[in-house]
Amino acid sequence: MARVRENWERLVRATLRREQLRTAGQGHGRTSSGIVGAVPPSLAQTTNVEAILQAADEIQSVDPNVARILCEQAYSMAQNLDPNSAGRGVLQFKTGLMSVIKQKLAKKDGVRFDRNRDIENLWEFYQRYKRRYRVDDIQREEQRLQESGTFSSNLGELELRSSEMRRVIATLRALVEVMEALSKDADPGGVGGLIMEELRKIKNSGATLSAELIPYNIIPLEAPSFTNPIRVFPEVKGAIAAIRYTEQFPRLPAGFNISGQRDADMFDLLEFVFGFQKDNIRNQRENVVLMIANAQSRLDIPIDADPKIDEKAINEVFLKVLDNYIKWCRYLRVRLAWNSLEAINRDRKLFLVSLYFLIWGEAANVRFLPECLCYIFHNMAKELDAILDHGEASPAVSCASNGSVSFLEQIICPIYETISEEASRNNNGKAAHSAWRNYDDFNEYFWSPACFDLGWPIKRDSSFLLKPKKSKRTGKSSFVEHRTFLHLYRSFHRLWIFLALMFQALTIIAFNHGHINLYTFKTILSIGPSFAIMNFIKSFLDVLLTFGAYTAARGMAVSRLVIQFFWGGLSSVAVTYLYLKVLQERNNRTSDNTFYFRIYILVLGVYAALRLFLALMLKVPACHKMSEMSDQSFFQFFKWIYQERYYVGRGLYEKMGDYCRYVAFWLVIFACKFTFAYFLQIKPLVSPTNTIRGLTFLTYTWHDLISKHNNNFLTIVSLWAPVVAIYLMDIHIWYTVLSAIVGGVIGARARLGEIRSLEMVHKRFESFPEAFVNRMISPQMKRMPFDREASQESQDNNKDYAAMFAPFWNEIIKSLREEDFISNRELDLLSIPSNMGTLRLVQWPLFLLSSKILLAIDLAIDCKDTQADLWNRICRDEYMAYAVQECYYSIEKILYSLVDGEGRLWVERIFREINNSILEGSLVITLSLKKLPLVLSRFTALTGLLIRNDPGLAKGAAKALFDLYDVTHDLLSSDLREQIDTWNIVARARNEGRLFSRIQWPNDPEIKELVKRVHLLLTVKDSADNVPKNLEARRRLEFFTNSLFMDMPSAKLVHQMMPFSVFTPYYSETVLYSTSELQKENEDGISIIFYLQKIFPDEWNNFLERIGRDVSTGDVDLHESSSDSLELRFWASYRGQTLARTVRGMMYYRRALMLQSYMEVNDYYQNNITSQGFELSRESRAQADLKYTYVVSCQIYGQQKQRKAPEAADISLLLQKNEALRVAFIHVEESGIDGKISREFYSKLVKADVNGKDQEIYSIKLPGDPKLGEGKPENQNHAIIFTRGDAVQTIDMNQDNYLEETLKMRNLLEEFRGNHGLRPPTILGVRENVFTGSVSSLAWFMSNQETSFVTLGQRVLANPLKVRMHYGHPDVFDRIFHITRGGISKASRVINISEDIYSGFNSTLRQGNITHHEYIQVGKGRDVGLNQIALFEGKVAGGNGEQVLSRDVYRLGQLFDFFRMLSFFYTTVGYYVCTMMTVLTVYIFLYGRVYLAFSGLDEQISKQARRLGNTALDAALNAQFLVQIGVFTAIPMIMGFILELGLLKAVFSFITMQLQLCSVFFTFSLGTRTHYFGRTILHGGAKYRATGRGFVVRHIKFAENYRLYSRSHFVKALEVALLLIVYIAYGYTRGGAVSFVLLTLSSWFLVISWLFAPYIFNPSGFEWQKTVEDFEDWTSWLLYKGGVGVKGENSWESWWDEEQMHIHTLRGRILETILSLRFLMFQYGIVYKLHIIGKSTSLAAYGFSWVVLVGIVLIFKIFTYSPKKSTDFHLVMRFIQGVAALGLVAAVCLVVAFTHLTILDLFASLLAFIPTGWLILSLAITWKKIVWSLGLWESVREFARMYDAGMGMIIFAPIAFLSWFPFISTFQSRLLFNQAFSRGLEISLILAGNKANVET
Repeated sequence: MARVRENWERLVRATLRREQLRTAGQGHGRTSSGIVGAVPPSLAQTTNVEAILQAADEIQSVDPNVARILCEQAYSMAQNLDPNSAGRGVLQFKTGLMSVIKQKLAKKDGVRFDRNRDIENLWEFYQRYKRRYRVDDIQREEQRLQESGTFSSNLGELELRSSEMRRVIATLRALVEVMEALSKDADPGGVGGLIMEELRKIKNSGATLSAELIPYNIIPLEAPSFTNPIRVFPEVKGAIAAIRYTEQFPRLPAGFNISGQRDADMFDLLEFVFGFQKDNIRNQRENVVLMIANAQSRLDIPIDADPKIDEKAINEVFLKVLDNYIKWCRYLRVRLAWNSLEAINRDRKLFLVSLYFLIWGEAANVRFLPECLCYIFHNMAKELDAILDHGEASPAVSCASNGSVSFLEQIICPIYETISEEASRNNNGKAAHSAWRNYDDFNEYFWSPACFDLGWPIKRDSSFLLKPKKSKRTGKSSFVEHRTFLHLYRSFHRLWIFLALMFQALTIIAFNHGHINLYTFKTILSIGPSFAIMNFIKSFLDVLLTFGAYTAARGMAVSRLVIQFFWGGLSSVAVTYLYLKVLQERNNRTSDNTFYFRIYILVLGVYAALRLFLALMLKVPACHKMSEMSDQSFFQFFKWIYQERYYVGRGLYEKMGDYCRYVAFWLVIFACKFTFAYFLQIKPLVSPTNTIRGLTFLTYTWHDLISKHNNNFLTIVSLWAPVVAIYLMDIHIWYTVLSAIVGGVIGARARLGEIRSLEMVHKRFESFPEAFVNRMISPQMKRMPFDREASQESQDNNKDYAAMFAPFWNEIIKSLREEDFISNRELDLLSIPSNMGTLRLVQWPLFLLSSKILLAIDLAIDCKDTQADLWNRICRDEYMAYAVQECYYSIEKILYSLVDGEGRLWVERIFREINNSILEGSLVITLSLKKLPLVLSRFTALTGLLIRNDPGLAKGAAKALFDLYDVTHDLLSSDLREQIDTWNIVARARNEGRLFSRIQWPNDPEIKELVKRVHLLLTVKDSADNVPKNLEARRRLEFFTNSLFMDMPSAKLVHQMMPFSVFTPYYSETVLYSTSELQKENEDGISIIFYLQKIFPDEWNNFLERIGRDVSTGDVDLHESSSDSLELRFWASYRGQTLARTVRGMMYYRRALMLQSYMEVNDYYQNNITSQGFELSRESRAQADLKYTYVVSCQIYGQQKQRKAPEAADISLLLQKNEALRVAFIHVEESGIDGKISREFYSKLVKADVNGKDQEIYSIKLPGDPKLGEGKPENQNHAIIFTRGDAVQTIDMNQDNYLEETLKMRNLLEEFRGNHGLRPPTILGVRENVFTGSVSSLAWFMSNQETSFVTLGQRVLANPLKVRMHYGHPDVFDRIFHITRGGISKASRVINISEDIYSGFNSTLRQGNITHHEYIQVGKGRDVGLNQIALFEGKVAGGNGEQVLSRDVYRLGQLFDFFRMLSFFYTTVGYYVCTMMTVLTVYIFLYGRVYLAFSGLDEQISKQARRLGNTALDAALNAQFLVQIGVFTAIPMIMGFILELGLLKAVFSFITMQLQLCSVFFTFSLGTRTHYFGRTILHGGAKYRATGRGFVVRHIKFAENYRLYSRSHFVKALEVALLLIVYIAYGYTRGGAVSFVLLTLSSWFLVISWLFAPYIFNPSGFEWQKTVEDFEDWTSWLLYKGGVGVKGENSWESWWDEEQMHIHTLRGRILETILSLRFLMFQYGIVYKLHIIGKSTSLAAYGFSWVVLVGIVLIFKIFTYSPKKSTDFHLVMRFIQGVAALGLVAAVCLVVAFTHLTILDLFASLLAFIPTGWLILSLAITWKKIVWSLGLWESVREFARMYDAGMGMIIFAPIAFLSWFPFISTFQSRLLFNQAFSRGLEISLILAGNKANVET
């Protein structure tokens, strides 16, 4: 047993050492024992064991004995808390801690410890420690600073001391706690008494120092803080005072505990009354204080000595927070919880706001039910009101139970449990939406006054809390998401009716040859019955698709459906009957009676007038207010019938001006579309249609069942069908074209693209400072510092602007250097001088002035004209003139500063003479300009010494100055030289050797800066026209400088700006690349670091320069240094899509605010203060924290920490690196009772403490597992309670940000108060920059496509169309608006899979306003490989399929006015509908052509109806082809290129994209979107698809591509190919093969793209060795038998089973069966084309073909019969198979010899039977259970395997053939990747070959 324990301890020690090594370098530079990080959560939460052990580590080197005492005490505490080591990890921790103690004992070299003196030793050390760090003195200084409110002096020293003192205080707290524990056994008269006295002293003093260690988020409310001055801010003081407890409030019980060192406040009363959790109280206390403080600061009221919160601020917060509650009460017509706003005082208002936030903060998943929260608040507010009217506080009845008070248990848990039970019925997203209630269903229960039946306290037996029963569905609220395409018609019926009626009218006009007379007019009136019938269909669908909600729906809603249904039915019957009578009248030529016509016109007119009147009153802005004011019951009834009234969706109208703009937009589209439709689609088909109808002697070559005696009905359908399909979708084409034009015009007006090159940056740099000041400096700060002369005002203004601009520009350049986009040299060239000095002119960056002096000297040397001519030539380049002037004045200033006495006199004389010459215009006479190079060379030598900043070089500098004096003689004219030489004072000093014998070494910072700058001006010979070289740095600077001239709101002062948060959800993606990940090579020998070095070579060199390494340093060398290794990891991670990159980018917000606040507070241009040191200013940091919060919601961070996942260590590193970063996560605690494991869930927020460890700030218990719906929105929801401010920016973890963009955030937030229409904005759309475009050609395509949407596309959606939604991050939300209305996303399972866009839907429905702004951008990563892109597009398409079913889309489609509805449809689900129609057009066209070919009509009709509507068909097919290859996707892209890059670059980019096969990519993407969109609506299955955001540098195996694309692309492509082959074999095309190719070009292009795009865009896809390996891998996968637990990626059988899982409902099986029946056409048609059949059209021939097919199947069964199952008949089976084979060959030969069967017939039969076999296979899969019960499933599986093998070979053969040619692989590499990587790829292959040779 002893050995076991010894081994166990050895194992623990090894683990501790490994932990110590793992965490080395991540903390604060100290070596930890390793045990600190191993404290189990069960101990860490209830004791200070971790802090004590941390203190032991801290003092180990100072006093090991005291460190041992602390460790032993920590062990005792752990033993007392968990003596049996039952907690997770407790046993290991104890063992490890005991091992550490033994090690400490061993280090005493055998000397025994006297444990009896432990308490004395501890006390003595405590006293020494306090004296060493002057703790008492610092405490007194802290008190003084807090009283004075001064926090901005001695920044560096104060900051370092603050950081150090936090660690000292942490150690002292640990010592005090251990002393207190040990003093219980100490002598009260000795040390024990001293310790007790010290403890009393600490408690009585207020323990201000210990407050530093009390966890807090932003404001230390529990106790004052020495290091954080935020509490000293007047607005914060006032806010804290505003919530303070007063005598008017009910008295709290005497025993009520006030946490921390603070006074009681309102939240303490609410905690006592309602039983809110303490951390919820702490969290919302800070939230409310910040909200009030920021509201007060925006009022800009002068600060009083005793700051108070203004009533305006209170009212603003009150009305905004409770706005949704007020609207809810008005909608339900219930009385508010208060009488009137004037009747309640400010304290009551704050109580109500605090109550609402506390309810919201603890509501967990119920936060998705905003009106449920209103109901809870409504009742609790009444309870609170009653309690406030009493003198004594008492617990609320609703939250009390069995003597305890808990809001969570009594209010939230019952609701949560019901929601959870319903969510469990969704069968992990597979159950029908109608089978369970989602979040929306629960919330809509509170849209009816019936919700008050729930009672208060809540009745547990209420129908709302009814638990679902297994066999019975719970009724939905008002909408049921049935899975059907019919939702498209139901939601957007007005669109389809409009298109149908217009098509009907245009067709009637076309068939009447364009003559509009009475006859035609009466025919056109047939649109009346069509309209009525289509409206009735919509009413019928309403009744049908509401099934499942009737039991729970409101009675009024059901009544409306019934009334609409019967009204629609009766009106359609009546209108149809009247129209039939009108037709009878018209056809009765003998009668002139027009009675029915008049009645019909009257009825139609009245009906149309009524519809039009209601439409105008409800949809047109000018009339909408009238309809709202009308109380006429008659009008209200019709209004109710016309448009259902929901709580959401009311008032969906815009200003009249906005309305007119988007109406005009759509009228232009309609004009184009219907002109095109009439003249190129409908009219050309009239003549062929009439001709075909008249052909009565057509001979069918097959057994026709329909058309023969029905005017060739199917022939006409096949002719019209593709045209109709294009007619239905081509409106999207016109929308795309017009939106590109409008978007381009709007972008040009917004001044986008004005600065689009480095040359433009150079030319316009002079105007940047003024533009920056005008837009980004608050108006209050724009006062000029001095009184000036009028003549100097312009120049001085420019210098002032430059001085204001300089610190910000330099920080931007510095950030570019930190990110390694520029080198040190470029940093110097790009930086702008401070312009704070006494130099009279503006100093511009050196990159504008470099080499200008040398060029000016050349001009001077060559000058043979006057001074004026020379100066004119210099001034042609304005920056050359600046350089000359600056150089001249700087040299003068430098020389003045260096010399005194006679030297100064000489300098004064020289410059006075030169100045006089300049004034007289005689400079070229006074000076010998040819000597200028020599003079400047001497001056350069002087500055070269001065810039070394070494006073020891003063003698050398004096000599250099004397040399300058000597050569100056040659520069002067002879007369002037003689005058100066004979000047007695100077001559005497020169003769005596005193002249320039010593100099005053420059100490003035201004002179030092001048010396360095002049030296660079004179020595930089290279032109800086290409600075910076890095393209990303150029792009960023170009965009930033361009944005300075765009229209943006003026910035507020930082303390007046709107506060905001940034919010990032994270699950388990890459945080930081590890060393092993960077070095791991793929099969080509390519590692991530190698890839990055090749893709970003200049950034790699800049990185090496930054860390002080040589350019030749390899990445392996960097791992020798831990700091360099960590820098390398960060460098690589900042170029990937990692959380580290996102955090760095978002923390730029804080840096920008700190800089802006620092400059404003210090009034820098008045006091000549630079930005240096702004990050150390505690006041600026506090101001930034007051305005900005960053929360990363790392959902499983707790689990990652428990299992020591590398992601946890990396997140902890980010916390240490960024002090303002907060991480929220879900913590799970497991406990076992009676063998049952119960789990409790907590939302936790942590930050890094002084030791770099996680410090828990808040821990709020949840009612249960928060993940009931989709993961990402649930992750956002649990952590959103920790955000702060009035706005929240949602950021994905694949995004980035830039310092220069964060400077504009103040401006952006002011948009919330701007005029953007009828309503203030609720979501601010922000432009994105896709930073992954340089990775590969696919990434570039995706980047361009995404960029065109997030810029031009969203620009048009926001204005003029007013339908921009939230399409993902980085939009900025009005935080209060959204958290009081359900949050920033929706979370119901599957239906809300595209969770982001639902926040846009919700915001719009709730009368929000979504805008778009392009003067600011945020970086975003996109998928870079084809498989990643396909998965992403599949996810989005599936999400859109679910949107079709959703209530949000239905309501928007119904409640928008007609034109806004069109915009909404075609920019959301309509885009995918049109995409699907594009693909369906190919099928419709080809099946129509194949029908004509099989029936034999195409040749006959072509001869008799010559043109066969070719004009219309060509127009339809051309439109389809252009959409297919992405031309209309590219139009907005090209417009964006033209706007932002220029015409030439746009043309070049477009041509380059075409050469890189972008059309293949777009065609392939078309198939992806179509497949997933259609399958989702048919069968469901939409899910989050993890795309992986890494670098795609690996070859994808053939089998992997086949698995991913087999059903989505390959099967469909082969079907189209089969149709084309059949068409070319049996069809007739006038003009032969050329006409066929032209007619089917788009179809062939689609086939090739869908089959081979995955391999064209696959790295090394055509390398022979890879092809061979792929074939072996594919065959092994295909033949591998599946089994239990075998994944689809390993076995074809498992994959095949997975592919069938989407078909799981009866409805789905029926639809699949119907769709599969199309394959019967092939066999039916080909049979009658066989030579053996001749000209027979008997149905028996087709029947005989089935007999042959059955025979083939039986033969296949014989040959595939498994020997394993026929062991006894093995030889018999082989004999039967041999006989069957011989018989089959003989039979085929005999049939060919003695009948008309030909070899071609055999191939034709193959074409016939392959589709039929696929039909049989599809039906067998669809009806799997039946086939399984018949025992045929094994045969079906082998049949399917044969099909997949055949399809795979068809695709693989061309790839194998092309792989024989090496140049194909080289070409592909160039096609896929940029040139740098292509070269690198080839090099790596050579190296791999050499390595292989060495190894062998």
